[in-house]
Amino acid sequence: MKKLIIFDLDGTLAKSKLPIDKEMSVLFKSLLRVVHVAIISGGDWPQFEKQVLEHLPKETLLKKLSILPTCGTKFYQYQDEWEKLYAENFTNQEKAKIWDSLHKALEASDLDIKQTWGEQIEDRGSQITFSALGQQAPLEEKKVWDPDFIKRRKVVACLKTSLQEFSIGMGGTTSIDIVKPGIDKAYGIHKLEKILGFGIPEMLFIGDALFEGGNDYPARKTGVDFIQVRDAEETKSIIQTIIMLTTATKKSN
Repeated sequence: MKKLIIFDLDGTLAKSKLPIDKEMSVLFKSLLRVVHVAIISGGDWPQFEKQVLEHLPKETLLKKLSILPTCGTKFYQYQDEWEKLYAENFTNQEKAKIWDSLHKALEASDLDIKQTWGEQIEDRGSQITFSALGQQAPLEEKKVWDPDFIKRRKVVACLKTSLQEFSIGMGGTTSIDIVKPGIDKAYGIHKLEKILGFGIPEMLFIGDALFEGGNDYPARKTGVDFIQVRDAEETKSIIQTIIMLTTATKKSN
């Protein structure tokens, strides 16, 4: 049985930018009783607080939970409170190049964007994220804008020419994440390996964007076992199965 279960957040544990629901929060508490858990997502730390941590039941074993915001470019662990272990932030020069390249790629791609809600480009310190419809766009609008990733692939193709020294991935429903070279979800998994002491064969990664070009895809480079899910409802079924099998295995031993 696996000792560490690693999750993506949006599209895997919850709908985009929305909190985990009550059923997921209860399942999460139960899962932490039997295994260690980590979450690696493109969102920054405040997003994890709003979507996950504020909704976990009392007495959840937080010391068995690791949080890796911005695709693994940051790492938080809980002792008596949440502590940041590292952050692989951009330099000002790197930020300027990324912003300039993004604007040029968007102009060249000629995306069909009729309305936006909030900022489209967000500086998360260790990651710059482009959200096509804006950071506050309604979920229903986001779901229908680029379900097959065709629109974003145009932008990514341009960025891969001008930003060859960075890692670029598509996540969520409308976003593109840019991080430092080699610092992606694979980097985060190797950090988990080093800090927590679990080997790759002892881990399982669960995400909704494990296809080539998706921001979960780098996880596959580590050799970790993985499961691609459609949505949070499928993730719940997998969590229930993990809890059942792990509990049964411990009892038999």
